Amino acid sequence: MDVLGTADAITPAIDLVRRNNPDILLLGWSPSSPNSQRLFATIVEAKLATRVIVLTNGGVKEDHVEAVRQGCCGMVPRQTSTELLLKSIRKVYAGEFWLDRVTTAEVIRRLAKRSTANGTNTASRLGVRENAAVLSTREREIVMLVAQGFKNKEMAERMFISEQTVKNHLHNIFDKLGVSDRLELALFAIHHNLHEAS
Repeated sequence: MDVLGTADAITPAIDLVRRNNPDILLLGWSPSSPNSQRLFATIVEAKLATRVIVLTNGGVKEDHVEAVRQGCCGMVPRQTSTELLLKSIRKVYAGEFWLDRVTTAEVIRRLAKRSTANGTNTASRLGVRENAAVLSTREREIVMLVAQGFKNKEMAERMFISEQTVKNHLHNIFDKLGVSDRLELALFAIHHNLHEAS
């Protein structure tokens, strides 16, 4: 793992991102700040593969929802341990979405509520297929747990199956629904009312 650079002002930050195209960007500014919005816009406009982790100050706030809407892949408290920070970087690099279970569920609820209030469908905006293939009972259970913020290991323990089996189910679910990550899957679940036990 290499640190390619640090910046405390927006212009050098944008220059660093454009020049180095880092795998991971640790963002210390508030997601709703002009600096953060310019960085997110730079990543999108330059079509960079950079995944953003926001360093937060604590509890779930509207800023967290804004971060997810802009493409943030993880949120880590500033006071977190070095070990946990490194773990979050590795997980996000591997394509996962890094949030604790409670924060994930809260962010998803707020996104769903905002989408409904605005008359927009966030799942559609993210390119999720409307005509979903039929999911098995087990797959629906996994979708519900993902939407509630459970990690693979927690789902495996809860369902009395191996973590690898959970991963296999998720792979099949992603293929069937045309989603690319857990956040899109959670948004799909909320849009199609699969996030709560029937």
